[in-house]
Amino acid sequence: MVSMDAAVAGRGSEPKADEQLRLRAEARSLDFYYGTFKALKGVQMPIYENKVTALIGPSGCGKSTFLRCFNRMHDLYPNMRYEGEIRLMPDNVNILAREVDPIEVRMRIGMVFQKPNPFPKSIFENVVYGLRVRGVSNKGALDRKAEQALREAALWNEVKDRLNDLASELSGGQQQRLCIARALATDPEIMLFDEPTSALDPIATASIEELVHELKSRVTILIVTHNMQQAARVSDFTAYMYLGEVVEFGETNQIFIKPAKKATEDYITGRFG
Repeated sequence: MVSMDAAVAGRGSEPKADEQLRLRAEARSLDFYYGTFKALKGVQMPIYENKVTALIGPSGCGKSTFLRCFNRMHDLYPNMRYEGEIRLMPDNVNILAREVDPIEVRMRIGMVFQKPNPFPKSIFENVVYGLRVRGVSNKGALDRKAEQALREAALWNEVKDRLNDLASELSGGQQQRLCIARALATDPEIMLFDEPTSALDPIATASIEELVHELKSRVTILIVTHNMQQAARVSDFTAYMYLGEVVEFGETNQIFIKPAKKATEDYITGRFG
């Protein structure tokens, strides 16, 4: 159960009355099918620029399925089908359209998974992997981007003297920050976090949450979490999902303190789910 104080004390800042919210992306009538099973049902949701949006709900409600639509991860598996749109702003392109290259989508929309997944390479080569895929080979450019990304992921001071060491030698929390640096190196417009702290200890979790708060000044963030306190702490907007539908979406403080739907209140207070 999440108290009102926990929500109010969160890092997610409530938008000011005169603050101009800008759309970075928008799901429009989005359906998704695993074979014949309809996992998402008419999802409508705005994603606001330089804000953190949290997706909450019980296991199997469609949170991760929705998240992975944003960088076309489902394309990697057979018998998956999208219907509807995800519009990426400001160019207003439907990133689910067949003519849109999913590789380019993944360059523009980075993802950090539940468990740290560093490649079996050095720390440096992990960070610059996406740049090499893009054809960047200039050592000076790679060095600069690696340092920038590692600094943004709050990891530079810990690894600057061991960039040639294997990434697997890092701690779990360091590996997750390395994966964040790897995603940041390609200058994504949106970052997707799929329960990024569920495999980490409390100290590493606090470090990642602090990092999410700092990163939103340069990138828009969409995060899936089962942790209600975490959602209250890190997000500006929250969507409660159930059975593939968005039950309620709004500013995080409003969702946690005075939700409009009883189903949302029941879930947040622990009476359901």
